[in-house]
Amino acid sequence: MRNEFTAIIEKDGDWHIAYCPEILGANGQGRTKEEARESLAQAIALILEDRRQDALRGLPPEAMQDVVTVQ
Repeated sequence: MRNEFTAIIEKDGDWHIAYCPEILGANGQGRTKEEARESLAQAIALILEDRRQDALRGLPPEAMQDVVTVQ
């Protein structure tokens, strides 16, 4: 699955701090801009997977599951 999100990256001393305004709680950091972006990408992936698992836990057995693609 491919998604694109906004990465806001700010320099804070020797560190780069990153966050995603679309995904509340998704934050990353790194010594370089690239490290901060990668850290943020990992945080986004973990949050989305956790939300998916949490949502699927409560589904009734007769519920149908399908895939929708947003471009």
